[in-house]
Amino acid sequence: MSLYADRVHLIATENAFKIGPYIKEVEDAGNKVVRCNLGEPDFPLPKHIRDEVKRQLDADNVHYNDPQGVLPLREAVARDVSEKRGIKVTPDRVVVFPGAKPPIGLCQQTYCNPGDEIIYPSPGFPIYESFITYLSAKPMPLHLREEAGFSFTGKELERLITPRTKLIFLNFPSNPTGGVASREQIEEIAGVIRSKAQPDVRVYSDEVYENILFDGSVHRSIISVPGMEAITVLVSGVSKSYSWTGGRVGWAVFPTAEEAAIYKNLNINYFSCIPAYNQMGAKLALESPESGPEIRRMVTAFQERRDVVVKRLNSIPGVTCQTPKGAFYVFPNVGKVCEALGAVEMHAKLPEPARTLSSPATLFQLFLLFRYHVATLDRKSFGRIGSEGKHFLRVSIATAMDDLKAGMERFAEAASDRNGFAAFVKEGKRLY
Repeated sequence: MSLYADRVHLIATENAFKIGPYIKEVEDAGNKVVRCNLGEPDFPLPKHIRDEVKRQLDADNVHYNDPQGVLPLREAVARDVSEKRGIKVTPDRVVVFPGAKPPIGLCQQTYCNPGDEIIYPSPGFPIYESFITYLSAKPMPLHLREEAGFSFTGKELERLITPRTKLIFLNFPSNPTGGVASREQIEEIAGVIRSKAQPDVRVYSDEVYENILFDGSVHRSIISVPGMEAITVLVSGVSKSYSWTGGRVGWAVFPTAEEAAIYKNLNINYFSCIPAYNQMGAKLALESPESGPEIRRMVTAFQERRDVVVKRLNSIPGVTCQTPKGAFYVFPNVGKVCEALGAVEMHAKLPEPARTLSSPATLFQLFLLFRYHVATLDRKSFGRIGSEGKHFLRVSIATAMDDLKAGMERFAEAASDRNGFAAFVKEGKRLY
């Protein structure tokens, strides 16, 4: 009898956190690492939100509270979603979670039986894929092609929908590609889902980057399309818009109050409740007129960084990088760099398990970190299934401009250091 249940070995992880010990190892050796791995804004929590959290703590608002989320926050979420999406949301359909991540696994657990199919974007947020096999469902990756701007059409989605489809994940603005959907694309996707999917399908619309938009782009939510509110779970939170990743306040708007009650019970079983002082800080964040200018200041800085980083990456021989319209990542293609460095051939000769657990882009990612002290993430970190032969890195621009400039210079040096790369791989210490 094994100590662990079989499912324990089926769940993956989020490499943005997994490489933390590697970064520490490099820094402990006396090197400064340019951290382009985590999706964490480098701005402070806005003062008006911080002050409200302190006020709530001073008021002793530190006890058990409604597992569904405190009513003032659920009311604020309902108003915000209603106004921005042009629908009518009531607080009994809102559930508050410790961040926007828990609903991913909880929705798969709640809506899917073993063998049911889950469609999700790839490259996409890794937790979409990692839970599917853990729950004995069937992963159906919707591969986003670079030549199509990392977007997809209704026809591409339609090919994946079957009678076993229970969940369809959408993420706009997108992590890791920064894609933003147009009104036409959202309406086409909605039309395909309504015509092809079963009535009990659920669309999981991950909108946590909803306020991080560039070049005048506008966020379009599928829940606003007529007929979609009845089957859409809309998820957002405070981590990205308010630079409050440690606050761990997220929420979901469910199609019905009955479904929300199911998730309230799951909260009771898993979390009991979310700290009320942070929930009240989130309420203020949604309602305060001071929040808008703070978000705009942050987005302006991100756009300036994006422009600098994309321009520099595209000047590096062998690198091509599209210009994202949202989120705070760029997603360069490093395929020709991998070829020039010999990474493709070297990867093919690796022994197992290194060959399976790594990729040419992974080797370059780790070479960047351990030899040039720039932390990024490889393509496999955003969906492993079907990622073979796709050589990309995600570079987070949620880091100071001077550090980004230095990091891109190091990136350029690493991209031409064939001898250094060969020596790194031959050493064989950190290949996955």
